[in-house]
Amino acid sequence: MNTANNNTRSNANNATVLIADDDEDIRLALDLLLSANGFKVIEASDAKQVVLQTQRQKPDLVLLDMNFSRDTTSGQEGLDILKQLQQSNIPVILMTAWGSIELAVKGLQQGACDFIEKPWNKAKLLNSISQQLSHNRLKQEHQGYRQLLSSKPQSKLQNKNWIAESAAMQAIEQLVMQIAPTDANVLILGENGTGKSLLAERIHQLSSREDNPFIAVNMAAIPDNLFESELFGHQKGAFTDAKQHRVGRFQLAEQGSLFLDEIGSLPLNLQPKLLRVLETGHYEILGSSQTEHANVRLISATNANLNQLLKDGEFRQDLLYRLNTLVITMPPLRERLADMQPLSENFLQHFGQKYQKSSLTLSSGALKKLQQHSWPGNIRELSHVIERAVLLATTTEIGIQQLLLDTTDIESTGVTLQPLEQAEQQLIEKAMQVTNGQVIEAAKILDISRNALYRRLEKFNIHYE
Repeated sequence: MNTANNNTRSNANNATVLIADDDEDIRLALDLLLSANGFKVIEASDAKQVVLQTQRQKPDLVLLDMNFSRDTTSGQEGLDILKQLQQSNIPVILMTAWGSIELAVKGLQQGACDFIEKPWNKAKLLNSISQQLSHNRLKQEHQGYRQLLSSKPQSKLQNKNWIAESAAMQAIEQLVMQIAPTDANVLILGENGTGKSLLAERIHQLSSREDNPFIAVNMAAIPDNLFESELFGHQKGAFTDAKQHRVGRFQLAEQGSLFLDEIGSLPLNLQPKLLRVLETGHYEILGSSQTEHANVRLISATNANLNQLLKDGEFRQDLLYRLNTLVITMPPLRERLADMQPLSENFLQHFGQKYQKSSLTLSSGALKKLQQHSWPGNIRELSHVIERAVLLATTTEIGIQQLLLDTTDIESTGVTLQPLEQAEQQLIEKAMQVTNGQVIEAAKILDISRNALYRRLEKFNIHYE
């Protein structure tokens, strides 16, 4: 019992609680209980005092009786006061000696945080107060994060890397213009490195949510045991390693857009947890009993064959229905060659500024070589090739020799037969070359996991940083 009291004291942090009840004995009993557990207490005996004390004292939480002088059982008076308190954003716990499920539901629907029946259980009441105070602090931190995320300069919000001059990209741009203003969920398909994340940002920028956060999550990078914490957040002490509050991605994206990248890699056992919030909009922060409601525009992406995953029983049909209201497939770079020059020039400008080499241009031979390459890594590979060329450049013109591309190009029609292991080694060496030795990027190009690539690098004695 002492441990529970100590935990409550540490959570109180001199928080002020307003006790709103017309019964003097009730107020006294609650005053003694809360004061003994580290809370500062103020009181109100009627509806008018509740509103005045809330405005003047600004308490951290209100314990609100459901019945004052007008009647004794309906709880309507408490609900009326609750409506007046909504603009204050102060958590309210309702109390009544005439508890009913129907009354509790009404109170919770109108914004109350919890519902306590008289006579109360001391431990349960103290725990509820502590939880709601912690939850409110988390909401305030969340608002701070959102303000920070929303304060990007307007120039940053303009996606300068979005290029759509080819016929394939013009068709996508037209579709984006149609669907972006809606709140429909969008599923983006396409090979690795085609720019799915850029498309997700583009949709957000053209939506009515553009002034609110755009939050991206790599679903493949979330460990199974941290899935709920990462997406929904947790309160301090929710589990062994939860040493501080964490704001979840759904909270950070509130009223904005949430981008779930690599959704096809989500393990089957975690898919119901995501499905629940997509179906109902409801979720709980770990360690809290308060149900939250998510107001986000969901955009997801994958390079996986979801239809095959469905056949293999590795992806839920009902989850796919929630994700694919609208589907856009990003074309590979080899199918949008009209974009090759503006994409390359965009990367030249970017990396020229990064490495302090200005006025760089591509020779006609270099541009032709870029257009002939097969680009298995798509735009991501092009970015690496241009960055390396900028680093190697000794003049203002980038030539074929700085590109360091193999003679293999998109016009090749034959395949050299060789031992499978030898071919595998050559592919890995090629991927490591075009990514400048970056294992994560090379793994994405090869469409294998990072750990699988590490094993092959050791097997073939390929050096990496």
